[in-house]
Amino acid sequence: MSKIPTIKATGFILATLTAIYLSGIQTVSAQEKTNLNRTVLLEKKLELSSPNINTKMIRVAFPPAFKTPWHTHEGPGPRYVVKGTLKVVEGGKANTYSAGEVFWESGELMSVENVGDDAAEIIIFELAPAK
Repeated sequence: MSKIPTIKATGFILATLTAIYLSGIQTVSAQEKTNLNRTVLLEKKLELSSPNINTKMIRVAFPPAFKTPWHTHEGPGPRYVVKGTLKVVEGGKANTYSAGEVFWESGELMSVENVGDDAAEIIIFELAPAK
């Protein structure tokens, strides 16, 4: 019978240490959240063409002065310029975007040109109907 109190005491100690450990994790997380800087770069309401969407995240590097042929992507979505300056012609309109800027690509016929002196990079978030 002397083992039962020892088992209960050990369980109590483990439960107490676990609670202390977990409360410490929550305190650190709360402190980290106070230093969090959240900025919405682009927001767009979107009606999806299908309940099943294939998403892709594509990184594209453009050498200096490179210009794509006219093309389309499988789906629309936000595009984020990582570095450099890109001229985007889509839907008959030309816009220039630099590092840190975001734009919405509709999926229409388009061309992209690196108009900066250095290499440029873009991240493409593509939302296409699943095949």
